[in-house]
Amino acid sequence: MPWRAARRASSGNVAGGMHFQPLQLDGRQRYTKSMDHPRTFPSQDLIKVRRLDADDVANYRGIRLEALKNNPEAFGSSWEAEAANPESWWAQRLETNIVLGGWIDSSPLLGVVGFYVHSGTKVQHKGVLWGMYVRPDARGTGLAACLVRRVIAQARPLVEEICLTVVASNAAAYRLYSRAGFEQYGLERRALKIGDAYYDEALMALPLRRH
Repeated sequence: MPWRAARRASSGNVAGGMHFQPLQLDGRQRYTKSMDHPRTFPSQDLIKVRRLDADDVANYRGIRLEALKNNPEAFGSSWEAEAANPESWWAQRLETNIVLGGWIDSSPLLGVVGFYVHSGTKVQHKGVLWGMYVRPDARGTGLAACLVRRVIAQARPLVEEICLTVVASNAAAYRLYSRAGFEQYGLERRALKIGDAYYDEALMALPLRRH
């Protein structure tokens, strides 16, 4: 059976103790290229997720640059900054971060997501989900949800909490993370600026160990 054709961490400007209602997004704010278009889901047995390694550098570079070009508002980095990096930089990223890739059956690489653990002594209990991107043809297939679940599984023995940021206008990604158990705890206004446009970011977290 053939296959069917986030992001950086942010501390945010959030006042302690404030309660934030989940985002209420109207139709004008929704992505046209959503992660949950209605499609026929492939068998879960056909979805493959694994950690990327040195042999995946070229494919990872390709999909990452595609993400930065197609959805610049969803990432803190830019196509111009990362396209100029040598192959060794990309290899080091895969070595120092947990970067998962996703495929459906015998497809090319269709999705990626990253995870890292904070290095500071006082923040080592937290990890960050970043760099989430699924190619348009694979959205709505369940691949994005599989990638998020695998990050959670990888993170569970390592940290007490996973944090992420998501551009506030991306209703599909917000729903994806909410369904996985992430809750919004803040909103950073004007978090990103591209040209003359500003983008807010929702700050979300998933506690893995309740105290």
